[in-house]
Amino acid sequence: MNLSRCGYIAIIGRPNVGKSTLLNAILGKKISITSRKPQTTRSQILGIKSLDNIQAIFIDTPGIHKQEKFAMNRYMNRLASSVIPDADIILFMIEAGRFQEEDELVLQKLQSAHAPVFLLINKVDTIKDKNQLLPFIEKMSSKYSFANIFPISATKMKNVTELEKAIFKLLPEGPHLFPDDQTTDKTDRFQIAELIREKLIRATGQEIPYSTTVEIESIKEEKKLLHISAIIWVEREGQKAIVIGKEGERLKKIGTLARKDIEQLLNQKIFLRLWVKVKDRWTDDERALQSLGYL
Repeated sequence: MNLSRCGYIAIIGRPNVGKSTLLNAILGKKISITSRKPQTTRSQILGIKSLDNIQAIFIDTPGIHKQEKFAMNRYMNRLASSVIPDADIILFMIEAGRFQEEDELVLQKLQSAHAPVFLLINKVDTIKDKNQLLPFIEKMSSKYSFANIFPISATKMKNVTELEKAIFKLLPEGPHLFPDDQTTDKTDRFQIAELIREKLIRATGQEIPYSTTVEIESIKEEKKLLHISAIIWVEREGQKAIVIGKEGERLKKIGTLARKDIEQLLNQKIFLRLWVKVKDRWTDDERALQSLGYL
């Protein structure tokens, strides 16, 4: 008889190394939003994979970063670091051929870890000269006593199945903590807000994504159609104009793309109404962060 195994696997690293992409790849569905811009993930997001006697609970975390200029930055760093003491396995993710100051910052935090740490060297598909990879792996293996080192590509699913097998072997014995058909701990309301924010991030320039958040105002069913009203919060009037765009075109595009993903999530037709409002310096206001569900 196979013993039941269940445990928490924390995915940590600096911003933009592919943590959310890996979680989505492992689960075979979109749980965490993704974009090319750093600091897209702002919350701890659980992705649950159950296979027979195995339940692996992955925790996607915000990227640990050096800058702590605003309350939002400090909050995200605290959130990411908080998973280290309690995880059963830690996946430390870096980018192939690149080890930066913020990677070193994460590595320093891992010194207090009691759980086995796997080093994931992501984006190996972007390395043209594969001969460069072995010296990089050797260099990294001298920095920490890693339980395993996996060169992977989360987008191409390279070595991801092998990674999963190694994780499953190390999970502690114990009962499953979630129903086997559950894939995340996040509510529909949270996921809807995140999908809108993803389209917002992708549609705007460098500065805007960090000054915006999405709040779901209401979800009501009327005549078999789900009506969703959401507020996009920005910090300044100028940002509001950018999000709305010329004659409302950018906001319309954000809404159209978000609606398609939300309908896929809910398996239901929806009517989405978006408003853009200003909340002055909300990213550095702990009371505002609390009211928006961050603290």
